Amino acid sequence: MKQRRQSFTQEPVVAKILEYVYILAGSAIVALAFNLFLLPNRVASGGVSGISTILNDAFGLEPAYVQWAFNIPLFVAGVILLGRQFGFKTLIGTLFLPFVVFLTKDADPVTMDPLLGALFGGIGVGLGLGLVFRGKASTGGTDLAAQIIHKYTGLTLGTCVAIIDGMIVLAATFAFDIEGGLYALIGLYVTSKTIDIVQIGLGRSKMAMVITNHEDEIKQAILQTIDRGVTKVSAFGGYTDMEKPILMCVVDQTEFTKLKQLVKGIDPSAFVVVMDASEVLGEGFKRA
Repeated sequence: MKQRRQSFTQEPVVAKILEYVYILAGSAIVALAFNLFLLPNRVASGGVSGISTILNDAFGLEPAYVQWAFNIPLFVAGVILLGRQFGFKTLIGTLFLPFVVFLTKDADPVTMDPLLGALFGGIGVGLGLGLVFRGKASTGGTDLAAQIIHKYTGLTLGTCVAIIDGMIVLAATFAFDIEGGLYALIGLYVTSKTIDIVQIGLGRSKMAMVITNHEDEIKQAILQTIDRGVTKVSAFGGYTDMEKPILMCVVDQTEFTKLKQLVKGIDPSAFVVVMDASEVLGEGFKRA
């Protein structure tokens, strides 16, 4: 009993340590992607790093100093205007990322091709930010600015982020050229998609909703053949107003073909609606 209690008390400690590892590792990856891919190719793909890229090219300002100069006041403003919801972990990301940018400023760039720089820089930034978000923190910067604007204007948070990043990309277009702005957009897009992959994963499950007159047969077949759970939802036909139960089932992509064949074999006239389930938590799938 004592050993079991110790394991329960140790688990939150390990999880908390892992969160800090995510924050530090993620911030370091973002900084390396910036110095090895984005900065040498003048790809200003949004955020404070994009601002520092533009100011470095225009005035020769050290990117790490620019990032500290923006991040620290924005963090203070966020704490004052939005409350202390950001905490110590966000402060770590806010300070540590520019620190690694400063340490690796003399690293040789991996490529001098702007397209490759935008693609792989975007992947690196997305991977790093995804890890930081897994650590339940952020790297501050324009994310905090977007939240402040969101609170005092009523605009959605997504709109605020898009406006700020759009202004940075527009500034890159004027500071460099139209191609520079286009490369920045590529980097921004790749970053957002990579964050989704890190947060959700590559594995996509499918949610199937089956409307059939043979619900008991199909339900038993799914339970026994595919070994997946089924939820029976009460519904009514819009034309007949008669009760028509819906069978809802979530399966892995590898099991989806088997599910289709199974339903078709029992009831060829069954009505099936299939949707992507980007993340599934629970029995038979990953744990939260």
